[in-house]
Amino acid sequence: MTRPPEFTSRPTSVQQVGTRVVHGFGTGEGHRDDRTISSFGAEWEKFNAFDAAEIEHAGNEYFDIVPPALLGPEVLALDLGCGSGRWTRYLSSRVGHVDAIDPSEAVVHAARVHGDLEQVRWIQAGVDNMPVPDGAYDLVICLGVLHHVPDTAGALAKLAAKVRPGGHLLLYLYYALDDRGPLYRAVFRASDLVRAVISRLPGGLKRLVCDLIAFTVYLPLRTLARLLRDLKVKGWERLPLAFYHDKSLTVLRNDALDRFGTPLEQRFTREEMAAMMEAAGLSEVRFSEHPPYWHALGRR
Repeated sequence: MTRPPEFTSRPTSVQQVGTRVVHGFGTGEGHRDDRTISSFGAEWEKFNAFDAAEIEHAGNEYFDIVPPALLGPEVLALDLGCGSGRWTRYLSSRVGHVDAIDPSEAVVHAARVHGDLEQVRWIQAGVDNMPVPDGAYDLVICLGVLHHVPDTAGALAKLAAKVRPGGHLLLYLYYALDDRGPLYRAVFRASDLVRAVISRLPGGLKRLVCDLIAFTVYLPLRTLARLLRDLKVKGWERLPLAFYHDKSLTVLRNDALDRFGTPLEQRFTREEMAAMMEAAGLSEVRFSEHPPYWHALGRR
């Protein structure tokens, strides 16, 4: 079994969760937003179990640019912002060990749901206080996380430092609708105003409103995309939310809460993301040409 790196500091708490232990180190002081951390803790408590086949399908979408040679039983990996643990589960079957880190209570729910994963160590910490040495990991993944922190570039630099020389980092950030037209961007700006209101609602009401959005917006658009896809209508994949054409209702509900319940959200163009990765010490940055946009792989 691949040995995880030694902690660089002592945990402030050690919580037994079923058959697993969650090592607590706090949430850090710099690259964080407390309202967002709390929001995601509540989100992943509600959506903490995904169908195995769906995890595999979604994971393949993110890992389409990860060569098989970067995976294997000797690989030591880190999943920062593990949330529900679905990417941790996907990765754990492909590497020797995964350190799953999240600043919110989500990591506790993840440890409970994925307690069967013996090659995973669960850690509650933020990007500022990850209790592991620099250069410790062969592969680091961070999918859909750093666009929810105030200083994405600064947080990315700290994360990239955990990659060993020659190792790789797989990153996904919300894209700035680079390839969309003015009308699509105008609709997005309107939805962002809605998000600003919904994200401030009390937890129960916020989840209810986001569920309504999932059923009245996401679900009809998913159904339309499926119909046009099956009819082989050219350009169906350019429809709003067409990405969800093959996703379950659980994913729709989760992503509606993720999108509209989040207090802090940033978006980046492909060029901006590449520049941040290179400034963080990553080279040979390779972007996927497929959704979700943008996800890219860089070498340390």
